[in-house]
Amino acid sequence: METVSKLQARKPAEKITMLTVYSASTAMILNQTNIDTLLVGDSLGVVFQGKPDTLSVALEEMIYHGQAVRRGAPDKFMIVDLPFMSYQVNAEESLINAGRIMKQTGANAVKLEGASEVVLASIQKITAAGIPVVGHLGFTPQGVHSLSGYKVQGKDGASAEKIKTEALAVEKAGAFMLVLEMIPAALAGSITAGLKIPTIGIGAGPDCDGQVLVIDDMLGLYPRAPKFVKRYANLDQSISQAVEKYISEVKEQKFPAAKYSF
Repeated sequence: METVSKLQARKPAEKITMLTVYSASTAMILNQTNIDTLLVGDSLGVVFQGKPDTLSVALEEMIYHGQAVRRGAPDKFMIVDLPFMSYQVNAEESLINAGRIMKQTGANAVKLEGASEVVLASIQKITAAGIPVVGHLGFTPQGVHSLSGYKVQGKDGASAEKIKTEALAVEKAGAFMLVLEMIPAALAGSITAGLKIPTIGIGAGPDCDGQVLVIDDMLGLYPRAPKFVKRYANLDQSISQAVEKYISEVKEQKFPAAKYSF
């Protein structure tokens, strides 16, 4: 299994690979691959539950899915998202919630979004307790309303400088890794070069220290995948074809044959 120190030592020579996953069955498959890290993301609210955003995802749901993924992938470095309003109130509450995730899921780290005063204080408090923290800047899904929707961030000079400043603050607060989402590639490259900790890009170009995608997106299981997603398979088509064949065989009494009966 990877560790915080091993992942940090990758920068800048070797890229880090990460996939977002929500279920034990998928995690079992990934546990047999060379993927470096797994993220149990609050994006499960959209991808797994069909909601319009991540805001209603509860801490208990993150723990539930974290437990499932850990059962399926006991050998992988696993990061679990702190959901909306589980770390934005105060640092003490943030630590309690991060502790619950670590104790109840077997996670190796937690992730939180933004760089507000309370978030930076929460990072400091959580890391001081010995819990590794991953930051998340650029487009932050929990801030979708304040960001006026799903839009690329940091396109103008002022907003780019703001994200750069936030990245340094997140590093200083104690995060060991930083996700950069939906920002211009040049900005992501500049931030990556200016940080000691590794960056993980999602829609942030090739110059980050690693990349993350939602596995449902990259396998073609989720029809509304963002522009930055490359489909490495079209499992939606394979599933549809398999289901139609199953329907046909049942109606034609070809299934179950003797070999599938007792």
